[in-house]
Formats: sequence, structure tokens, C-alpha cells
Amino acid sequence: MPKTPDSNLKAIAKFNKEKTVSVRLALNKNTDADIIAKLETVPSKMGYIKQLIRDDIRKNG
Repeated sequence: MPKTPDSNLKAIAKFNKEKTVSVRLALNKNTDADIIAKLETVPSKMGYIKQLIRDDIRKNG
């Protein structure tokens, strides 16, 4: 795989800083096993979680 030029890395870092927010979710393997199991079945964890939140916003405002 070719190495990404420094200018591209800087542009990506700038975009991420200006346009994105990272959210980390730590799950306990014992108490959250059901959630972990479900997340392992979906094609996109991020897409699945975002859809759940959007559904909740539509339902509850």
C-alpha cells in the first residue's frame, strides 16, 4: 500500500478537527454482553447507533 503524502495527512487532520466529533463508548464484556453481541451482527456499528439515535429524536424530540 502506498504511503499517504504528508500534505494529505495534514488535510485529513484539518478536516477531522473542523468537521468531526469523536465519541468513545466502552462496553463491559460481562454486563453489556447483549449489546456487544448485537453490535457484532450489524454491518456498520456507527450507522446502526446513529440510526437508533435519529429514531429516538424523531420519537421523543
